[in-house]
Amino acid sequence: MDNSLPLVLILLATAVLVVVVCRILRLPVMLGYITVGILIGPHAFGWIPDSPSTRHLAEFGVVFLMFSIGLEFSLTRLNSMKRTVFGLGSAQVIATMLLVMICAWLLGLRWQAGLALGGVLAMSSTAIVSKMLVERAELNLPYGQQIMGVLLFQDLAVVPLLIIIPALASQPDNLPATLGYALAKAVLVLLILLVFGQHVMRRWFHVVARQKSSELFTLNVLFITLGLAYFTEFAGLSLALGAFVAGMLISETEYRYQVEEDIKPFRDVLLGLFFVTIGMKLDIFSTFSNLGWVILMLIGLVAFKALIVTLLARALNGDWGVALRSGIGLAQAGEFGFVLLTLAEEAHLLRGQPLQITLASMLLSMLAAPFLIQYGEAIARRFSAAEWTNRALQMHQIAIQSMSSNSHVILCGYGRSGQKLSSILDQEKLGFIALDLDSRNVREAVATGKRVVYGDAAKREVLMAAGLMRAKVLVVTYKDKHSTLSILRHVNELRPDLPVVVRSSDETTVDALKNAGAAEVVAEVVEGSIMLASQALLLAGVPVKRVIHHVQESRARRYTMFSGYSRSVKSDLDISDGMQPRFLNVLLKPDSAAVGKPLREVNLAALDIEVKALRRNNVQGAQPSEETILQSGDVLLLLGLPDALKAAENKLHHWLD
Repeated sequence: MDNSLPLVLILLATAVLVVVVCRILRLPVMLGYITVGILIGPHAFGWIPDSPSTRHLAEFGVVFLMFSIGLEFSLTRLNSMKRTVFGLGSAQVIATMLLVMICAWLLGLRWQAGLALGGVLAMSSTAIVSKMLVERAELNLPYGQQIMGVLLFQDLAVVPLLIIIPALASQPDNLPATLGYALAKAVLVLLILLVFGQHVMRRWFHVVARQKSSELFTLNVLFITLGLAYFTEFAGLSLALGAFVAGMLISETEYRYQVEEDIKPFRDVLLGLFFVTIGMKLDIFSTFSNLGWVILMLIGLVAFKALIVTLLARALNGDWGVALRSGIGLAQAGEFGFVLLTLAEEAHLLRGQPLQITLASMLLSMLAAPFLIQYGEAIARRFSAAEWTNRALQMHQIAIQSMSSNSHVILCGYGRSGQKLSSILDQEKLGFIALDLDSRNVREAVATGKRVVYGDAAKREVLMAAGLMRAKVLVVTYKDKHSTLSILRHVNELRPDLPVVVRSSDETTVDALKNAGAAEVVAEVVEGSIMLASQALLLAGVPVKRVIHHVQESRARRYTMFSGYSRSVKSDLDISDGMQPRFLNVLLKPDSAAVGKPLREVNLAALDIEVKALRRNNVQGAQPSEETILQSGDVLLLLGLPDALKAAENKLHHWLD
């Protein structure tokens, strides 16, 4: 029997196990694949040989990676960020390559090897950095925009490096002619594909799409990707270059997003195999025997790359704090570095000990990247007085906006949901202050007279500056779980009695958010299904009153504050505000008179007050029983008329008959 099946099973089993561990530890899956390669490769357990056939299959992973990068390539985005992309990005790549070439020459390596090594180390990890920025809601911050601009240029710089590095393997006498010939071929092939290919690509996709067959559409995407990759390889260039061009051509058509979804499974699986083969190259024993050199190169890579980016970013925008955080965010090696390293090995430019030291230091830098980004702000504040000044100025501006506010609403996020909520608050004449990280949103809101300020709501000092201690309600209008949990943690520490309403995309995070202290979680899936059902019932001829009843009952089952109340809502909204029931949160303090007493003894029912919920240890439960013993730190959600609520609050704190 062919022994390939057991090898594939070993690869899949190990990959699944390690990737699960990476997901649990919230590490990039790419590092899991590399770990698999290290474990099963020829330098460790030796379960899978590092054969040419294995490496050739892994090349398809690079093909789909480059295709995805081309698919995301946008001339509009490039034009909007051209100063950062072609200014800071090009300067970073060129400066890093020159510095690496000088160091390689001092260590006795040929300049060709130094150039290849410079291209390898100039790359940063788009996968790790972009994921961290999105999770931390920092993508739209000034330093986040700088980092993404540099990463975009690095993606573009890979294209000429894919041509140059293989050409460096030629004899020194023939090198200028070889490089010139390779670049001329590349320019000619790219002109043919980009000039004539766009028109043909759009027409051909129209033909395929009209057949309304998902299988045909997917087969067509694979054919275009692999066909153009083969064409560029046949022209003496690389597979990856053709795949990048294929992605660029499709990105300008209306089929871009469907193609991205169809290609994703192939890309992820084959790209995982590529990173497995990268791990297979690492010799653990060689790494430990050269540990000193590995650590030295790791420190040099992180420190000098961070220094280069910081100095260049400082020269570009004049802000040391932003420059430092940009440098820290781009200090690691990247996945494209592995692609170029593989080319350099195949061209015999880097082999043996230099290859092992480079590979080990790159992997370690990527492992350190999440921690560097996480503590980047603290590092920037430590070394940059300007960062402290900027933060103090930001807090001052937020405090000025909130200084006159009392019993206001804090909106975390001012996107579409936040803007709609703010208009309703204005109609009810409720004051609010909104915090948002999108500077464009802030500028547009301020121009219309809205109290919207730039600030990260997940930070303790920003919430305090926004008047957290005087606020009546806090609403998180965006769906970032990581940021929301940070907000809830700060609120529970500083204002445990403050009700927090949280937005969620579905019900999978409701329990976690409620356990973290959210008074209520609004799941978009639930609200969407309720409104879909109501519209369907109306169109099906169900009486309007019955439809409204279904909506009220659905929300009563879902939300604590609607429970038992929706059936008693008065249809006459013209009655005075003082005669309409409302909710009030009351925090019991250690010296409150009700502490230690059962709820029955407090007898709030005598005041026509209903206890709708009790939040204890950040966990909210619906309608506590009459025998519930009240404790210090409990937050009671009361429903009643305004005067009765004031009397109930006074009774809980001071007076019990």
